[in-house]
Amino acid sequence: PQREPQAISMDQVRRRHSRLRQTLLPEGGTILMPRNLDSDDYHAIQYLFGNQTREKLENFRGFNGAQSYPSRTKDVDDVDFSTGSVGLGVAQTLFSSLVQDFIRAKGLGTSRPEGRMVALIGDAEMDEGNIFEALLEGWKHGLRNTWWIVDYNRQSLDAVVREGLWARFESMFRNFGWDVVILKHGMLQQAAFAEPGGEKLREWIDACPNQLYSALVFQGGVAWRKRLLDDLGDQGDVSRLIERRSDDDLARLMSNLGGHDLPSILEAFEQARTHDRPTCFIAYTIKGFGLPLAGHKDNHAGLMTPTQVDTLRKSMKVREGREWNPFEGIDLPEATVKQFLSSVPFVQSGRRRYSAPVIEVPERLNFSAQPAMSTQQGFGLLMHEIAKGDTKFASRIVTTSPDVTVSTNLGAWVNRRGLFAHEEMADLFKAERIPSTYNWTFSPKGQHVELGIAEMNLFIMLSALGLSHSIFGERLLPVGTLYDPFIERGLDALNYACYQDARFMLVATPSGVTLAPEGGAHQSIATPLIGMAQDGLASFEPAFVDELAVIMRWSFEYMQRSGETESDRVTWLRDATGGSVYLRLSTRSIEQPNRAITPELEEEILNGAYWMRKPGPNAQIVVAYTGAIAPEAIEAIGLMAEDRRDVGLLAVTSADRLNAGWTAAQRARDNGLSHARSHIERLLENVPSHCGIVSVIDGHPAALAWLGSVHGHRTRPLGVEHFGQTGTIADLYRHFGIDARGIIAAAEALTPGRPIRNLRIV
Repeated sequence: PQREPQAISMDQVRRRHSRLRQTLLPEGGTILMPRNLDSDDYHAIQYLFGNQTREKLENFRGFNGAQSYPSRTKDVDDVDFSTGSVGLGVAQTLFSSLVQDFIRAKGLGTSRPEGRMVALIGDAEMDEGNIFEALLEGWKHGLRNTWWIVDYNRQSLDAVVREGLWARFESMFRNFGWDVVILKHGMLQQAAFAEPGGEKLREWIDACPNQLYSALVFQGGVAWRKRLLDDLGDQGDVSRLIERRSDDDLARLMSNLGGHDLPSILEAFEQARTHDRPTCFIAYTIKGFGLPLAGHKDNHAGLMTPTQVDTLRKSMKVREGREWNPFEGIDLPEATVKQFLSSVPFVQSGRRRYSAPVIEVPERLNFSAQPAMSTQQGFGLLMHEIAKGDTKFASRIVTTSPDVTVSTNLGAWVNRRGLFAHEEMADLFKAERIPSTYNWTFSPKGQHVELGIAEMNLFIMLSALGLSHSIFGERLLPVGTLYDPFIERGLDALNYACYQDARFMLVATPSGVTLAPEGGAHQSIATPLIGMAQDGLASFEPAFVDELAVIMRWSFEYMQRSGETESDRVTWLRDATGGSVYLRLSTRSIEQPNRAITPELEEEILNGAYWMRKPGPNAQIVVAYTGAIAPEAIEAIGLMAEDRRDVGLLAVTSADRLNAGWTAAQRARDNGLSHARSHIERLLENVPSHCGIVSVIDGHPAALAWLGSVHGHRTRPLGVEHFGQTGTIADLYRHFGIDARGIIAAAEALTPGRPIRNLRIV
């Protein structure tokens, strides 16, 4: 339990400050401490350390300048995690700590000491639901070595927070097994409380409503004096306590909250360093502390006037025109400050961005071929074959799933590789000899992290796992599975995971309307467009398992790349940079082709498309399909071949990569590289201009609608635009016009000639 602050005298306060100065700055002087650790402060601190440039700071928020939210991928200074202010960075520290435990349980990363994950949180940021979801997951997995510091300034962007919120925070964190440390009163206030009448002052402060306290801070010492004397005057000791202080001293006393008092903070941190339990520090602060806008409820968007800025500059002893001098205004020799900065633990090990060796990937991923199967089933078989091998590659794969491990076909992998836990736990069903398909054994050796049902936690966990090589210097190959429709539940976290350049494989299944009997709730429409639009994520939707095997093998290698950002001069894709991968799979079992995957076909699969049936010189129609809709496309081609000449069938394995290459090639031509041609341009270059294209996908038709723009072919995109009803796959494919009949009807309407006779019989 949080102990009560001890009463101390002003002499003790001065002695503590003196000891602190001697510890940090041996030759005396002032303590350097940011007021509110915002993005500006972070860049400023890194500027003092020499990790940020003046040019980028002067161009703050400008093109190629320092980012307003410090970024791992866009800024030169050392950023561990970069997100927006939506609680994701907070939750990331929790999952990163779990990843640290995972790798150390495997005997990895032991050459460096254990790190502690620290997040600074605004109290209003605690409204974010992903924080509460993360707390629950941390409790389940035995969270350690994590500090969250709640900046309890009692103001959100638009308002003052509700009374008593701190008590709810405290109760919540304690319920999840965290230690809670409340930093409410600074040393000046504690010294005043020790004076005669001080206890009444403490009672008044503790009972003061948030809005009133903020308003009085903004109004200053005169307002403080009037209010305190009105409420506490004529009470002898407490009146004299107030009257002994000038207006400035009184304002300084009343704003001396624990979150601004460095000795109080250091004392709390030193005590918490003695154990590895997760700890929440609730630090009372004043928003805008030290500025003319301090305490005002509008200060988030407030700007100081030029006069106020000039007054602040003079109060800090900064001479005009020397604002960018790193040590301007400090009453210490420059050499002393530089010596202090060079000794700060944060910079002792140099840059904190580590690297890890590349894990060799097998030349080919094998699976047990079957005449008919789904890509989800194929994924499970591929993972099972990997699990059988005693290789470094297999040992570095870590899988995770939000309560859908079995239904996304990871069961066989988990049976062989086990679930991760700090301590070994036997499978009770197995111990009791109850028959079960799955062997759920937990141990530190396990390679599957089972999560609760919250998809947001899945993506933050993938982000943490996918940065292990950079944060801890140990490479993992994360694979996360979920239902494709539920990507949108965690899209914010997925976006920031990619923005941080985390590396993982996201396997989403079932997709489209293939869970037709369950109705619209489990049907995904927009996910192909998400796969195309999300930066840092290469998206694939294979139809056949042999395609999937090629794509997965490439993906494990692609996740480890960190080369140049220039586009490849053949595909015009930035493959050398690497990234994460999204596989949109299906539970629909379809007939598998019996073929050999040649190096040429493999390359085309990875580049995004190949001709399953190459169109002839007089082609009238081409059908371009993606994913599990393949049987309908193949059937349609066969049925209209008698009435349309030289029909072609284009298998699109990645609309994302086709479109990205085409866009990059156009940009290259705009910049003078007239020879630039993308993969899709080469595939379609010999298709006659009069030929029509029918594209079809079990997803939004816009994913393939752009194909006609490549060389100006008339195009009819087919797909799913609305949530489906309950029924069979055939029912819904017919309803949306993406069955063989719908494809033939679109082809007939798009191309001149006699009616397609077989349209009437499908």
